[in-house]
Amino acid sequence: MSDVMTARPRSLPRDATLHEAARLMRDEDIGGVLVTVAGRLCGMVTDRDIVVRALAEDRDPRIISLGEVCTADLATVRPDDDTATAVRLMRERAVRRLPVVDESRRPVGVVSLGDLAINDGLTAPTLEEIWRAPPNV
Repeated sequence: MSDVMTARPRSLPRDATLHEAARLMRDEDIGGVLVTVAGRLCGMVTDRDIVVRALAEDRDPRIISLGEVCTADLATVRPDDDTATAVRLMRERAVRRLPVVDESRRPVGVVSLGDLAINDGLTAPTLEEIWRAPPNV
């Protein structure tokens, strides 16, 4: 996995606000931020989460914490996992990004559907199957 993942993923602590996450996503041109407690992965928040779980519900992103809206039940992979494991998890969980964590659950990377398409040569039917899976809300 370490050969296809994006290393040094961006993260924020669980008590950071959605506003902080949105600014980080804008500044870094990314679609998701890992959420941590004491440096260990505890969730992920995406641009879609901010829209669906906060803005559409008229919640103030300046006071809502990441811990209140992040997805906590995450599928993860390890740096030494193969890409087939990532593809299987993406299919099963209907996700387009997987955090890569070390043995202490500290984030070391993120592997995206795009990373796998570019670096692993996924076929169009496989990509479409994952892409069209119903989103997790």
